[in-house]
Amino acid sequence: MKLTSKLLAATALCAATSAGATELEVTHWWTSGGEAAAVAELANAFNANTDHEWVDGAIAGSSGVARPIIISRIIGGEPMGATQLNHGRQAEELIEAGLLLDITDVAEANGWMDVVNPSNLLSACTVDGRVYCAPVNIHSTQWIWLSHDAFEKAGTAVPANWDEFVAAGPALREAGVVPLAMGQQQWQTNLAFGALAVALLPEASWRAVNVDKDASVAAGPDYTRVFEAFDDARKLAVGSNVNDWNMATNMVITGEAGAQIHGDWAQGEFAVAGQVAGEDYSCLPGLGFREVLDTGGDAFYFPVTDDEDIEAAQKELAALLLSPEVQVAFNLKKGSLPVRGDIDMSAANDCMQKGIEILNSGGVLPSADMAFTQDTITQIDELMTTFWNTPDMTVAEVQESYAKIIASAD
Repeated sequence: MKLTSKLLAATALCAATSAGATELEVTHWWTSGGEAAAVAELANAFNANTDHEWVDGAIAGSSGVARPIIISRIIGGEPMGATQLNHGRQAEELIEAGLLLDITDVAEANGWMDVVNPSNLLSACTVDGRVYCAPVNIHSTQWIWLSHDAFEKAGTAVPANWDEFVAAGPALREAGVVPLAMGQQQWQTNLAFGALAVALLPEASWRAVNVDKDASVAAGPDYTRVFEAFDDARKLAVGSNVNDWNMATNMVITGEAGAQIHGDWAQGEFAVAGQVAGEDYSCLPGLGFREVLDTGGDAFYFPVTDDEDIEAAQKELAALLLSPEVQVAFNLKKGSLPVRGDIDMSAANDCMQKGIEILNSGGVLPSADMAFTQDTITQIDELMTTFWNTPDMTVAEVQESYAKIIASAD
């Protein structure tokens, strides 16, 4: 893959000060099979189209493990050349401290303001009118992934929505299938709660809590419905004794589990396993109830450096990440949607096409990374995990605690 002449011209401003190859350490938490295949597209493109070298700094473990390590290195004066974080509010304090590179010149030279869709992805990278990150994809979490083999074993039709899935739970159990696969990390249980909230709430109620931080709505009857569904989910997941999300996805791939509530990056694992959307598995955005997605995802940030060669390499990487060729190659492997609205994604599978259609129709919501600070997200993570692992904790008790967190959220 070679970059277009337009992109090469746009990156000339970055390369002009660079003399010879520069090694650029890039940290990220993409270590599953599908994720590794996707990040290899970025590394190969950087190595092939610049005079620099991608030095891979993969950090095994979840984002909750990797993110503190990344931030600690930047604050501690041992920064990497570039790092993945979720676009949103995770880097606010680093930007305020002057520790991240302003890449507004790259964004302007490459016309990001005209091609990033939806525009709030670039807004999430912008502070006081200056751009500090390069968004690379759109990840949405409101999906349920369903194993065709599992439902065939159970002798039931593949569900069309969450309620039908809950009703199929007993048949799955009787067939020796765990109804719902769920990893044991905090962020996974909170992800499932968030997906249920988007699927089951009136949008006005969802926005009242997640945008306006209205604790009275969080304590009200609309949210009671969500917590009751979350209670169903924890019962359906009994026997799902795995930790990492990709292990839970593998349970669906192998038919050991009927379904998984998870983000669209699960598609990368299905692809590596050679499974075909619509034939081997099905996907339901909005858990089959709502044609809506949130617009979370990943972005790359670039710590400030005194080395002009490293800064030039950082800006070349930033430009390359949003090039049409790289956007297509990376997102097809990652299972995510591209941040550019002007590229050909006809090679995408059925599930990705569903996501693209929803995105183009305007059915999008802000992600939790944009709505809440990391402190608030951590509090919710911990609460949802406590409820998930405490069978005698009631719906009323967890809802009351949740409303208190929303009341103090920022």
